[in-house]
Amino acid sequence: MIAIKGSRRKAFQLIRDRLTYGKRQPFQASASERGHGRTSTWTLRAMEAPTTIKEIWPGSALIIAVRSVGTREGRPIDETRYYVTSLRTTAKALLQNVRDRWSIENSWHWVRDTQRREDAHRYRERNGVQVLAGLRTLALNLLRLNGFHSIADGTEPVSHNVALLLRLMRCHGQESPQTISA
Repeated sequence: MIAIKGSRRKAFQLIRDRLTYGKRQPFQASASERGHGRTSTWTLRAMEAPTTIKEIWPGSALIIAVRSVGTREGRPIDETRYYVTSLRTTAKALLQNVRDRWSIENSWHWVRDTQRREDAHRYRERNGVQVLAGLRTLALNLLRLNGFHSIADGTEPVSHNVALLLRLMRCHGQESPQTISA
């Protein structure tokens, strides 16, 4: 499954238009969720990928739109995301697949964006960008391997303590976070 964003202008517009204005009724599924300060209704629409999309992505079977409508911390949300997939399955299974994908986005990329402020970095050299991204990934993985579920809580004790950081690297998750932060 590939997420199609606005930067792929031609494909994005084609998929959006087909799923918005297409005459054929696409596959559909919905699910609702309430918790963690938000309510959401997810609606999936999918249809056979048009020839143009199949030429861009050989093996693609379906184009998908998933709309999420609800509230988050009292504010309204209304987001639609578009995908191309080679999966041939039910609309309900596709919706679950997309929701699982968003779960990864929320647990991994959200941390990188908010805790590590990765999007705010404006490095110009390609190698520098890759090296720093690799170091941030290493740091996040070390914290998670050592039992820290909160990256902010894990970063604070090691940010200025090289000896503690080296202990984290050696123990590989064999000690509890309480033991390490002592």
